[in-house]
Amino acid sequence: MHEAAGRTGALPAGIRALDRTMHCAGRALPVRCPRGDNLWIHYALEAAEPDDVLVIDAGNSGEYGYWGEIMATMAIARKLAGIVISGGVRDSLRLIELGLPTFSGSVSILGTGKDQSLDGALGEPVRVGETVVRRGDLVIGDADGVAVFPASAAASLIDASEERDAKEVAIIEQLQRGASTLEVYKFE
Repeated sequence: MHEAAGRTGALPAGIRALDRTMHCAGRALPVRCPRGDNLWIHYALEAAEPDDVLVIDAGNSGEYGYWGEIMATMAIARKLAGIVISGGVRDSLRLIELGLPTFSGSVSILGTGKDQSLDGALGEPVRVGETVVRRGDLVIGDADGVAVFPASAAASLIDASEERDAKEVAIIEQLQRGASTLEVYKFE
């Protein structure tokens, strides 16, 4: 979908699936956390609806584990589609066992605070890398990374992605019959 969308929407390459078999698709619920504090994620879990993907801007504070087994258990019970966080997670082996698609900037043992006086946000746009994520945007994640697309473009992007996939299948068939990439792509 990233390429079908004109190579837009990709989140930073450092945000990776905890397990390469994890994948998700759902609606974005943006969350902004203060450095070293995860209280706003607890608020998000309370507000989230089935098929939401929490997209958490924790800044570049990957040294904290903002998300772990307890929160993942609640997210699964609430039928969330996944979590994407610019910061760190902990309980990583248990998160993999639970199977909730989890994409993070790091893994860290360092816990977080829950200070109500700190500034955070729920449902407001957040910036993760160069991409602004808004409530309801389409979030797609797999072993290669995470991309976010405006909700208004989701249907047309799905169609464009299916068309692009069909073209790639035809290219692969040509290559299997002995054609070269120089021939197929008409490179000179």
